[in-house]
Amino acid sequence: MTNTAEKFEFQAEVNQVLDLVIHSLYSNKEIFLRELISNASDACDKLRFEAIKNKKISAADLSIKVDFDATAKTVTITDNGIGMTREEVINNIGTIANSGTKKYLESIAKKDRDDANLIGQFGVGFYASFIVADEVEIRTLKAGEKPESAVAWKSDGKSAYTLESIKKDTHGTEIILHLREEEAEFADNFRLRNLIKKYSEHVAFPIKMLEITHPEKDDDGNEIPAKTPEYEVVNDATALWKKAPSEVKDEDYQAFYKQISNDFNDAAFWTHNHIEGTQSYSNLLYVPSKSPFNMFQSQDEREGLKLFIKRVFIMDAAKELMPNYLRFVKGVVDSNDLPLNVSRELLQDNPLLQKIKSGLVKRVLGLLKKKSLDTEVYATFWKEFGDTLKEGVVEDYANRDAVLKLLRFASTDNQDATENVSLDDYIGRMKEAQDKIYYITGESYEAVKNSPHLELFKKEGVEVLLMHSRIDEWMMGHVQEYDGKKFQSVAKGKLDLGQDEDKAAEPSAADKSFLEKIQKQLKDHVSEVTASTRLVNSASCLVMDEHAMAIHMQKLMEQAGQAMPGQLPALEINLEHPLVQHIEHVDNEEQFKQWSELLFEQALLAEGGQLKNPANYVQKMNQLMLDILK
Repeated sequence: MTNTAEKFEFQAEVNQVLDLVIHSLYSNKEIFLRELISNASDACDKLRFEAIKNKKISAADLSIKVDFDATAKTVTITDNGIGMTREEVINNIGTIANSGTKKYLESIAKKDRDDANLIGQFGVGFYASFIVADEVEIRTLKAGEKPESAVAWKSDGKSAYTLESIKKDTHGTEIILHLREEEAEFADNFRLRNLIKKYSEHVAFPIKMLEITHPEKDDDGNEIPAKTPEYEVVNDATALWKKAPSEVKDEDYQAFYKQISNDFNDAAFWTHNHIEGTQSYSNLLYVPSKSPFNMFQSQDEREGLKLFIKRVFIMDAAKELMPNYLRFVKGVVDSNDLPLNVSRELLQDNPLLQKIKSGLVKRVLGLLKKKSLDTEVYATFWKEFGDTLKEGVVEDYANRDAVLKLLRFASTDNQDATENVSLDDYIGRMKEAQDKIYYITGESYEAVKNSPHLELFKKEGVEVLLMHSRIDEWMMGHVQEYDGKKFQSVAKGKLDLGQDEDKAAEPSAADKSFLEKIQKQLKDHVSEVTASTRLVNSASCLVMDEHAMAIHMQKLMEQAGQAMPGQLPALEINLEHPLVQHIEHVDNEEQFKQWSELLFEQALLAEGGQLKNPANYVQKMNQLMLDILK
């Protein structure tokens, strides 16, 4: 039964928005299928809710079907949801941004709103069809209405559409996309299944496609015609993160982690939460057991947490939902009311988003704090992600203390390079009169372990944290204290370990003259030459200003092409060292200059610095040794 089709003009605004949708709104053409399946899911949800109120309507076997015809170049999305009347088609399709979803939500009580679980927000999702189609047909019948009251809608998306009455035996909506020639790739079984898997895998209703069948041969080699294909479900139709944690087994968590992360290894641990309140969202966050290959890609290139809005995949939201220093975290976040831009491809920056991000960070840091109680488990995590976590000391001021609590270091109390000392451990072992957390940074464990700056601390039995990662010097430049205790680099500034420093550091007149003589020879290399109170076994060491960058870090920055300011270190001399006492009695001016330079260059090498003329250093050292042997 059909009537003559009536022609209707789109609203003036519709023409403008259609052009915007087709050419500008969506950056990715494949989004059209996500939008149409989301609308179909809304329709099924509406019918399920309507069936609660109207016993004459059945909500059994709700599903969404996706068909294609490669020859005709069509894609068809069919649902057996609520359907639309003629008036609703005109209002919802002929009027932009009025899909009915928002009005429908306003018509039901707040207590029932969450149960409706509708996806659409803007009413423009349907128009994404015209990104790939040059003509779109809709055939729809409202649930509870007679078959003869069905309506067909057709448009080329330009200026007008037609409506006609048809007969349709089942309620629901069928949308037929007549693809443009250049978009014929979407009329393909594999392509459509992949898009469903990517965007609509966890939509609450089964999404069905015809199974793929092939002719077979019998035992005599005769071809047996392929059986008639039947519809099969191609999506999961469940969302593991929506379940209660008590209902999910560990093997299910691990299987889901591998699915979303493309990681062959198991996750190290995870946290699964449902948050209710001013914002409602679910999250399932994983910490991998191995560092991902893309850890150091830019934020724009790196995948982050997968964002879902009511089970529909929206994007890999890296920087929006998790700070850079927690970029190793994988998982999903599913929000009921997180605002997106109209194309649902970009998050809008607002207080709600910041609250969710803040909540996720606290969940991860809380999980790491809990796991840090298991030394073996946490040591494995620290080996993979410790340096990345340190970035949070600089990046996340609000959670700085929580991040500092999670850091681990080697120390002079360790017998090896194991990084298992927390700041709380260190403070718990501090001497009674000690009020600072002492540390040293360097380019390797061997360099910091054997640094001459540690000699006095070893003698006095004061523990020093040994920091030998490239990031450590940068990190410590941004933190001053922890738990009321200030950080103090043993290689910078003046030291006070409680000894009578004034008396020990006061050189005689002869020693002052000797130090001034060395400083005269090294005026282009050091800011001053002083008697050392920190050296025990070594002849000399370089000491930077308290707020200056360490020498090994300056070298790394210069190698990276960064110009470094001219910060000259101070040279401290151990007046009790036999070599220094030998130099003090050298009368030859040239030899004294060479010995002075040698003291500086040895101290520079010990600090991880780089000699400007290594060959000259070797020649000088050889000559001085030969002079002694004469």
